[in-house]
Amino acid sequence: MEKSKVYFTDFRTTAGVGLPEKLGKLLRRAGIMDMDMENKFVAIKMHFGELGNIAYLRPNYAKAVADLVKEAGGKPYLVDCNTLYPGSRKNALDHISCAQENGFNEITTGCHIIIGDGLKGTDDVVVPVEGATYCHEAYIGRGVMDADVFISLNHFKGHEATGFGGALKNIGMGCGSRAGKMHQHNQGKPEVIERLCKNCKRCAKECGSDAIHYETGRAVINQDECKGCGRCIGACSFDAIHNPNGNANEILGCKIAEYTKAVIAEKPNFHISLIVDVSPNCDCHSENDAPILPNIGMFASFDPVALDQACVDAALAAEPIRNSQLGDNLAKIDWKKNNNHFKDSNPNVAWEETLIHGQAIGIGSRDYELIKM
Repeated sequence: MEKSKVYFTDFRTTAGVGLPEKLGKLLRRAGIMDMDMENKFVAIKMHFGELGNIAYLRPNYAKAVADLVKEAGGKPYLVDCNTLYPGSRKNALDHISCAQENGFNEITTGCHIIIGDGLKGTDDVVVPVEGATYCHEAYIGRGVMDADVFISLNHFKGHEATGFGGALKNIGMGCGSRAGKMHQHNQGKPEVIERLCKNCKRCAKECGSDAIHYETGRAVINQDECKGCGRCIGACSFDAIHNPNGNANEILGCKIAEYTKAVIAEKPNFHISLIVDVSPNCDCHSENDAPILPNIGMFASFDPVALDQACVDAALAAEPIRNSQLGDNLAKIDWKKNNNHFKDSNPNVAWEETLIHGQAIGIGSRDYELIKM
């Protein structure tokens, strides 16, 4: 069986050639213009960044993609779906305002911006998932499913539950409506080990659901309010918060793969990832810590599993940055090294399950050929 092709270029440029132009050349080489986009609605799925976070991809990269779509006769639009937790992207009005404040508008991106699951995150389509183990139906934003062609544009970074966030995370979780996100996160909810809690309140600051309080002088998680996103687990420096369902993150990764299949199974699709400003946690945070890895480059493929695998391999081969969450952990005398950057940055993650399950359900292959440009 022929290996999936993943195309790569680094961030080096020559005089007069900017990075958006270099990205466009990479995408042409990777075959994006071979897709039939004439008079088609083309969704470009990306993350606009939570307010306060500046690690998200700049709108210049979105414009490079949209310009190619328009050259091919397509009708591009940027799309994301509302968040499950409260914040600056919890409904369409706030979400669009957030996108605009972070620099995304019709001029900077060359296309319109829509929120895929409507005003309150309830406008979704129920999509059957063939071969699924956990999600036999997926709840996907209607504005995503109505597209004729789907393109994902991803900021590759660390993640406090899935280890890394790449193409599959951007598609599977990102295209789910609020009901779809809850469907993926409902495998288990974290609990506090009181004897380990230091009352630092960092978990409460990270909680997107206001579900953590301190009535006893120790953190207590209100299970009715908790959405199961796991941000508090990544925030705790004392291992005081855990998920009693030991395989919750593994199942989350599998669900993300199944939701990805729901999005791309019936339409032409293409995928782009940039390993740049590799923050230790998701762009859904209202802040971004220092990058844990150096900027590596831009990747593109028709195969989202191969794309994520290529990015993972490049990230794991990179030298950690000392003044970062990853570098600080590795510098601790008593740190039990995992010899894996994702787990050494966020020890409780399950990073490989999305790739394994994605290949198993037929959305791509982990076996790839890297073509450097």
